Amino acid sequence: MKIIGVIPSRYASARFPGKPLAIINGKSMIRRVWEQAKKSRLLGDVIVATDDSRIYDHVKGFGGSVLMTTADHQNGTSRCKEVLDILSVGETETQAATLINIQGDEPFINPVQIDQVAQLFQDTEVEIGTLARKITDSKELFNPNVVKVVKNSAGKALYFSRQTIPFVRDADPQDWLDHHDFYKHIGIYGYRSDILSKITKLKSGLLEETEKLEQLRWLEQGFSITVATTEFESLSVDTPEDLSKLTNSI
Repeated sequence: MKIIGVIPSRYASARFPGKPLAIINGKSMIRRVWEQAKKSRLLGDVIVATDDSRIYDHVKGFGGSVLMTTADHQNGTSRCKEVLDILSVGETETQAATLINIQGDEPFINPVQIDQVAQLFQDTEVEIGTLARKITDSKELFNPNVVKVVKNSAGKALYFSRQTIPFVRDADPQDWLDHHDFYKHIGIYGYRSDILSKITKLKSGLLEETEKLEQLRWLEQGFSITVATTEFESLSVDTPEDLSKLTNSI
């Protein structure tokens, strides 16, 4: 099965305009993400998907693969779907491809994480794949900006929440980590192409509207999300302050 890595990248950002072109120790953020993704053993290609000519020209300039997509996408998932549509024109073999949606604001993403998601699709029944990391810090456990996931015995996600789940009934919250394993969701997704075509047609549901988590739309409509466990953290850049902290730490 052909597996393609897609890095959705847009210039406009309320908190950090031009973020993909921000320089980190001599290289742009988008270049660092692309170069890390290219180290994956399982990706047949890595493509930046953008709606901005500045990003397009920059990626072309350093020799990266890039496609121009429309500007009306609400999220990276739908931008990945447009990439699938572009690649599928005249290529029947691409119809069965798996796409890995790689976050464009994680300049030091570990390529092992990408391969962990890709490996899930060795099982042809997997529809959507993602990652989770075990939580070991109480501050992270109770931080609503950290999305948690619970899964069943088969590794399928039961629910994602900004709230701490599950609730440990007979223990003080400060001791919850001693009583149960909790997992942080890592925001990288893989989609079987036929499933990607279906989920991008779905309307937002009540769960997504409540928690502001796109993946709840898929669960609410009956799609399955397989979760692999990773030991690696994901460090994203959302603001100029995040970039400054990251630059100073390397």
